[in-house]
Amino acid sequence: MSDVHILGVGMTRFGKHPDRDAADLGAEALRGAVSDSGIDPRAIEAAYCGHVFQGMVTGQRILAQVGLAGLPLSNVENACSSGATAIREASLAVRAGEHDVVVAVGTEHLTTRFRGALTPDPSDPEAAVGATMPAVYAMRATRYMEEFGMTREQLALIPVKNKTNAAHNPLAHFRDKITVEDVLESRPIADPLRLHDCSPVTDGAAAVIVMSKRAAKRYGNGRAVRLTASALRTGTVDVEPTSMTFEPLTWATAQDAYERAGIGPEEVDFAEVHDCFSIAEVLRVEGLGLFKQGEYPAAVERGDADIDGSLPINPSGGLLGKGHPLGGTGVAQVVELVRQLRGEAGVRQIEGARVGLAHCRGGKAVGIEGAACTVQILVR
Repeated sequence: MSDVHILGVGMTRFGKHPDRDAADLGAEALRGAVSDSGIDPRAIEAAYCGHVFQGMVTGQRILAQVGLAGLPLSNVENACSSGATAIREASLAVRAGEHDVVVAVGTEHLTTRFRGALTPDPSDPEAAVGATMPAVYAMRATRYMEEFGMTREQLALIPVKNKTNAAHNPLAHFRDKITVEDVLESRPIADPLRLHDCSPVTDGAAAVIVMSKRAAKRYGNGRAVRLTASALRTGTVDVEPTSMTFEPLTWATAQDAYERAGIGPEEVDFAEVHDCFSIAEVLRVEGLGLFKQGEYPAAVERGDADIDGSLPINPSGGLLGKGHPLGGTGVAQVVELVRQLRGEAGVRQIEGARVGLAHCRGGKAVGIEGAACTVQILVR
């Protein structure tokens, strides 16, 4: 089985794009990835396209725009992990020796496909009582405060950190820094969460070119980054109420990724984590084993998760700052990892970064803890 490398990466500006569609955005990201890789696009042998609400054959429309129609292509829907799952499928095709060069695209034009707060599936108990996803995470935040003593000000520091990072990311949805006071005074969404605690409705796309070790030697010129693990899991059946303050699905997926990569969480230099809400970053960083349970809020307060801290979290701005175009999110996380590991992140650059982790989780289905979770580990 071949080692897997990522060479080319591309990404659109995340935000609201009323004059464009998901295929147009995906085509821009794919052209950017090809340009970044320096390869002849005719070297691409197959493609995977992750999206959620974009309907049939979105990937085919993207390939047609860039002159690559005719390739083997699979469209992938796996909730917020759709784009990350597309990368995993591309990596499996390379590991199996089926292809040497494969592109994975994630795209979403969310502003035209979804309005209002995301809700669980109608079959879920939460949906039956009218709970939206902000309400579910608000309950998790309240419980975490009760169990571990997190203050409302500590929770507010997470969107402050992430939007500070996003202010230095030219492709981020939000480019303005905020303060704790801005968070606490923003519009209430679901107590204790306020507007700045929630990721926005975003349009955008990202793409990566995945290749074998043989192809990386041929095309890479030393710029390829190794994808040492791409783990995917779904939640197990709930036989008792799931903890509100710990995510077994995130933990299990991370353990799978660490084993595949041959490392432990202590070797991770930085991470892009699925912070759809401020409390989600807390739960997932701890679920990944990057900080002990109950300790992450204080670590953020100390500056440990800042770009110049001991373990930077979401240097891109995360979902709270960069934006969350569902299908595009998991690919954009890997774009950030590659740019950081190649030393190309500009003022967001993490000094000495060699191991990066991307965590993406989304969706809910009745009777299980969560729908899909991916953890990708890249090594320079």
